[in-house]
Amino acid sequence: MKLKTWGCIVFCLFVLIIGCSRNELVESKIQFPEDIPNFVAESDVEKINWENKAVTFNGNIIGNENKSGVIGADMPSITTKQKWMWHLWGIEDPAATNLTVVGFHRDSGTIHKILTSGWMTGLGGANNGADAHAPSNVRIPERGEWAILLYTDEELFDVLIYEINE
Repeated sequence: MKLKTWGCIVFCLFVLIIGCSRNELVESKIQFPEDIPNFVAESDVEKINWENKAVTFNGNIIGNENKSGVIGADMPSITTKQKWMWHLWGIEDPAATNLTVVGFHRDSGTIHKILTSGWMTGLGGANNGADAHAPSNVRIPERGEWAILLYTDEELFDVLIYEINE
C-alpha cells in the first residue's frame, strides 16, 4: 500500500514539473528596435535560409535572380554611407508600392535600420530589367553575415543574404 502511495506522489510531482515547464515563456534572442514597423514578424527572421546567399547576375546586380537584387552591395559600407540601387521583379504598380528594408545581423541577433532615411522608401519604375527600382543610401553598422528582409506593402517579399566585410 505504501508503495502505491509513494508511486502516486512521484507521478503527480512528475506531471506537475512537466506541466509547469511547458508554461514557461521562451524569450526571443532576436532584438527588435522600438520603432520597427509592426508588420515585421519574428517568424520572418526565424525562417531565414542562410544557405541562400546572394549571387551576381545581370552584370552587377547582387541578389536573388528574377526576384530582387542590389547594385552597390559589393561596395564598402561599414560605418560609411553608401548608395545602393534596389531592383525588384514581379511588382505590378511600382509607383503605388512601398519598400521596407530590414537588416538582420546573424551573429548579434539584432535588427537594424540600414536605410539612412528610415525603414521605408518608395519605388520607381522599371530599370536594368527589373520591374521596379529604388535608389537609397545605406549604412551597415558592423561586419558579418546579414539578412536583408524586403517587404513590399507590408508583406515579406524577399530575403537577401550578404557577407559584409568592409
